Amino acid sequence: MADTRTDNDPAPKGLRQWPSWLGIGLMAMLARLPWPLQRGLGRAVGAVLRVLFRSRRRIAERNIALCYPELDAAAQAALVRGSFASLGIGLFEFARAWWGSVQPMRRDLRVEGLEHLQAARAGGRGVIVISAHFTTLEIAGRLMCDYAPLAGMYRPHDQGAMEWAVKRGRLRYAAAMFTRDELRPAMKHLKQGGLLWFAPDQDTRRGESVYVPFFNRPAYSLTSTHQLARLSGAAVVAFAHERRDDGGYTLRVSPAFADFPSKDATADTARVMAAIEAMVREVPSQYLWIHRRFKHQPDGSAKLYE
Repeated sequence: MADTRTDNDPAPKGLRQWPSWLGIGLMAMLARLPWPLQRGLGRAVGAVLRVLFRSRRRIAERNIALCYPELDAAAQAALVRGSFASLGIGLFEFARAWWGSVQPMRRDLRVEGLEHLQAARAGGRGVIVISAHFTTLEIAGRLMCDYAPLAGMYRPHDQGAMEWAVKRGRLRYAAAMFTRDELRPAMKHLKQGGLLWFAPDQDTRRGESVYVPFFNRPAYSLTSTHQLARLSGAAVVAFAHERRDDGGYTLRVSPAFADFPSKDATADTARVMAAIEAMVREVPSQYLWIHRRFKHQPDGSAKLYE
């Protein structure tokens, strides 16, 4: 397998990149603060973001109301506050994963289900590792790479300096990084027995998508897991991650999906989204609710967020 760890692209240096470089430098410095201080600052940053980014707060409020109608208004509001606090902590986790040390996170780490990953890889088979957009996404990937050589598939940043810095940060620990347009090298990686990790839970017009249930609502969802498994012969496992109340982390790999893929892309995608919904229900405050998950609807309406 080709070594894809080294990114030889030069760093963007134009004037338009300077604000991004300043932000990257600040985050790299903040990544070196003591972890207990970062957690406290993260909660405060999350509270500030909840006030400043009103449009994103409204999206989170609407998503939580749609997904948890059984909760009363006070409980829904508490979940919104908790999600922004988690988002603030997640920003510091991102910085540590890319540019700092994760030694504090390793101390109370619990890793469950590695035997399922090993079983899925039997005979040199590739494995698709599905997760979702939790605030712990980046730190979980960093920690799991201590146990398994994950490669990632991601949406590149529009801003050149941020894309350069984030990709180099991820390549500190990932076996490889593929953009969502680099399907051929990603397929080759899987066919050679590699692990490919990505989160197929957002509503996007890119790629083939179908409507499947998510929290009892139709959600426009990528069929990419079905397509990659069908073309590569890879197994599929779900990867859940949690920031526990005691300050530790739990990583959990589930058994490989049985009889996957089938001939039905919609049915397979529904299975993937059901697995992701189960992850969200375990730690709802750590899910990234600020994305308009239901922005496309089968009847063509887009009024859920108005």
